[in-house]
Amino acid sequence: MRYGPEVPRSPAAPVVDPDAPGALPAGSVEAVIAWFEERARDLPWRSADASPWAILVSEIMLQQTPVVRVLPRWLDWMERWPHPADLADAPTAEVLRAWDRLGYPRRALRLQECARAIVREHGGIVPRGEQALRALPGIGEYTAAAVTAFAHHDRAVVVDTNIRRVLARAATGRPLPDPSYSAAERRLATAVLPESRELSVAWNQAVMELGALVCSARSPRCDQCPLADGRCAWVARGRPAAPEDEKRPRQAFAGTDREMRGKIMAALRNASRVEIADLAHLDPADPERVARCRESLVADGLAVQEGSTLRLP
Repeated sequence: MRYGPEVPRSPAAPVVDPDAPGALPAGSVEAVIAWFEERARDLPWRSADASPWAILVSEIMLQQTPVVRVLPRWLDWMERWPHPADLADAPTAEVLRAWDRLGYPRRALRLQECARAIVREHGGIVPRGEQALRALPGIGEYTAAAVTAFAHHDRAVVVDTNIRRVLARAATGRPLPDPSYSAAERRLATAVLPESRELSVAWNQAVMELGALVCSARSPRCDQCPLADGRCAWVARGRPAAPEDEKRPRQAFAGTDREMRGKIMAALRNASRVEIADLAHLDPADPERVARCRESLVADGLAVQEGSTLRLP
């Protein structure tokens, strides 16, 4: 399953100097694309008839959220609001209920704001070009590049966490990328990207899938990787472990404000109004935490306080 048109299978010349630091060996791009053609997940937003809007929605939902959680929400979302104008006109409370438990519900608000901007400024059509996309609410560097590549099939440097990890290992021999996206990583991703528009789209989707399914952070399956046989610098170095100060600790969720905000949002999705006093049972030992999270939801526009009650906007 691929985004957009058939990708040419003819071999292409290496896109970087094979002797340059951080370069991928010749044939790496083609090997990863060939692997993707055989192993890619069949996802609906990868269908050849998926609209740019459908792909934009998937990219927003997939931020920091696994595919297994996104898929049912995306299917429901696209059935309700198949075009930007549909979402633009929807009641915000309904939008937040449909977002359900995807997490980071401000993404739902930004997505509706984005839909309204597309209708207002672009006649209801997702605009083409990274500059136009980045001018939309909630659209940053990654999403603009992803929509450019996967929806409009244009050349763009797409770099997510999965791509960063594959390039760090295969090109530089490091077990993990930098803690935050660096200028050096951007230069490497730009250098590796094929010049051909078709191959660039294919590479972006393929290397992202490789990072998601094979070159994972904690349990990489190098025996299934098309680069492991002489094309991955990390494997060639014996797969060294990350230094302790570079390892990414798992972030706790239980007991955090994020968890509490989610509980309050769940209560609001299940009722037209909630008595503020009734929210105290969510954490009887720390009422200040409940109040703090409630107030932050109001400040973020995710809830509206009216007297002693709370409701969705």
